[in-house]
Amino acid sequence: MSENHNGSYDPHNVIPIEMTANFFFDRAVRALDRYQYDKALKYFRKAVEYEPDNPVNHCNMAGILSETGDYTASNEVLRHILEQVDPSMTECYFYMANNYANMEQYEKAEEALITYLEEDPNGQFLDEAEEMMELLQHELSRPAKPSRIKSREGMVEHERARELLEEGKFAQAVKLLEEIVSEHPDFLAARNNLALAYYYMGRFDTAKRTIGDVLEQEPGNLHGLCNLAIFYQHEGNTQMRDKLMDMLSVTVPFHMEHVFKLATTMGILGQHEIAYRHFRRLLTDEGFNGDPSLYHYTAAAASNSGRYEAAEKYWRQAAKLDPESVIPPFYLMQLQQMRKMGSDQIKVSYHYHLPFDEQLKHLELDGERLTQEARQNPLIRSSFFWALRHGDPQTKLQVIRTLELIADEEVRHALLSFLQEPGEPPELKHAARLALQQMETAASRLQERSEEREPAVRSREVLPDWLPEWKEVLVKAAENKEKGTDPYWEKELEHLWSDYLSRQYPNIPNIRNTEGWAAALAYLVAKRRGRAVTYQQAAAQYGVSPSTVSRYARQIHNVCDPEPSSDDRFHPFTEKI
Repeated sequence: MSENHNGSYDPHNVIPIEMTANFFFDRAVRALDRYQYDKALKYFRKAVEYEPDNPVNHCNMAGILSETGDYTASNEVLRHILEQVDPSMTECYFYMANNYANMEQYEKAEEALITYLEEDPNGQFLDEAEEMMELLQHELSRPAKPSRIKSREGMVEHERARELLEEGKFAQAVKLLEEIVSEHPDFLAARNNLALAYYYMGRFDTAKRTIGDVLEQEPGNLHGLCNLAIFYQHEGNTQMRDKLMDMLSVTVPFHMEHVFKLATTMGILGQHEIAYRHFRRLLTDEGFNGDPSLYHYTAAAASNSGRYEAAEKYWRQAAKLDPESVIPPFYLMQLQQMRKMGSDQIKVSYHYHLPFDEQLKHLELDGERLTQEARQNPLIRSSFFWALRHGDPQTKLQVIRTLELIADEEVRHALLSFLQEPGEPPELKHAARLALQQMETAASRLQERSEEREPAVRSREVLPDWLPEWKEVLVKAAENKEKGTDPYWEKELEHLWSDYLSRQYPNIPNIRNTEGWAAALAYLVAKRRGRAVTYQQAAAQYGVSPSTVSRYARQIHNVCDPEPSSDDRFHPFTEKI
């Protein structure tokens, strides 16, 4: 109500307050910040009244009841979730086991814990559950009852896949995770990681479908919901992203791993205030607060929400914990420059590495160091792959050239995936194709030097991504009836043709007369292989004129082999027409 000019209140001038679950959640969080647990519980109960089908609201209420020591009431809420709201929230059994243990009802705690181990597909509290089981064995003075740990199915392979993800070996991780998911369809942690692997490789549609499979089995899966929100943001679906973000913003996870996932997700979605609150909560946990990257994440959230003094404090702490890293000093320097210039806030990435441009400056001291760093550091590798997908055209071109120096299987797979991406400029796809060809040529030459007499192995995996006319030239040249049983014939064709295209880039001529180019290519390779062949013979085989063969052969020769050969048998131009 507002006061009118004569000092009385006007009952018609009322500002309505919309009572929603979010409204009461915000009130509850504020009460928690002031340690007013009674008020927090009151507001969480109201949130449940407004959204009775939302299991998160019930879990928040159960958590407060447990914090205040009302373990019986907390378990009643948890049991209600499992029986009436969302039976798939198997983590409630773990929370119930904790409550029973606090009440010294160890038999019931064991029963709830065994149920959790047998039913939970993700194993998100597996380590804590095993520690609690040891405590219960001690309290009960007997071994624990045998149980089948559902989340252990495929765990060894899953851990290996996680290691591959952390090392930046995304293609290998995808292969292993696909096998795990095929054998264990309800292994949701593996599905979530598979979705992330797809995402890091730029296979966004596949990543989104995989998350859909997770949420179909477990609609309340926090990792899946967080990943889906990020995917929505990537594809520009702001309506679905905001709807999902509203739900996530009122979530208060029990487990610190979930807190970390939610914090990083909120940061990526631009909800820096919420991210900052969750990261600060993580810093109070002894299992997390020794990690310098966590201080960077907290500093990033602080800086992105305008808390520059706090950001400086957290980056200084990161520098103490990680004195060899250049990352905290870089951002501290950015803060100092911003203050001197009086500029607006800097946008800080939550990734614990330098921004891409600065990273290249740091690594480009020499090519050898760049290659070594990128091969060993998965964060750097990931930033290259990310920039290949999301950078501006100049950055993407720089990345393609950089990846050509690294030249390993992951790089090859990333470039092949890039070629399949619609909407990329043709000149960038040309650069990627030729980088792949240079890598293939270099690898083949190494193999030939080490195994000179071993039959060549055909390697055409790159060819489907060439321009159709480039591929057609090579296919027609390979059909030459004079190749006989020469095992190196086709490989020599590939080497010479890819070498010519690479050297000519970006000024590759229009390849219209594919028969003429194929005849010239076959003629040159025949000469290199010591065959007695003439322009007339090559022309007859491909249905073109001898002058056409001569003209195209000279173009290839002048680009790829301008110096005369010391052996006339291999010189293609000793013959006169």
